[in-house]
Amino acid sequence: MQRIADTAIDVSRKVNWLVERFCVALMVLLVLDVWLGVAARYVLPIQMTFTEELARYLMIWMALLAVSSGIAHREHIGVLVIIQKFPPRVRKWLAVLFDLIALGFFLIILFYGLGMVERGFSRFTMIDGIPKAYPFMGVPLAAAFSCIQLTLVMIYDFYAEDVTVAVDRAEV
Repeated sequence: MQRIADTAIDVSRKVNWLVERFCVALMVLLVLDVWLGVAARYVLPIQMTFTEELARYLMIWMALLAVSSGIAHREHIGVLVIIQKFPPRVRKWLAVLFDLIALGFFLIILFYGLGMVERGFSRFTMIDGIPKAYPFMGVPLAAAFSCIQLTLVMIYDFYAEDVTVAVDRAEV
């Protein structure tokens, strides 16, 4: 049983590695975009209005995708302080219950986020006139990664010998 838990946490780490690298790439793009906007406004004699809009959407994408990383590191709303007050047998079921509640929440966000993306193809951004579906795609994508991480964490919680060890394993 512990082997299943260890496999789930290993897969979680690998998925998280990808998400974290993508968030870093978004952060680099965000910093470059803001610097370009500042340079265009105060140094260069050209007008670049897209930089403010792009910075907003990059920041939103990065923040949304970072949620799944928080789940992988056990920094989500699982309320581990409450779980640790109970005996080990009860801890397991409380952890799984919290994971299921969070999974249900992110599945709802995924479902409604897909509808939001679909409707976004008929709406356009104010400055550049691109379909809002592209910035909106961050919502269902982040929800999907969160669902994957929650499923892996839930498998770990169910099969691990002691749920409180999961915090230490996630930070390694």
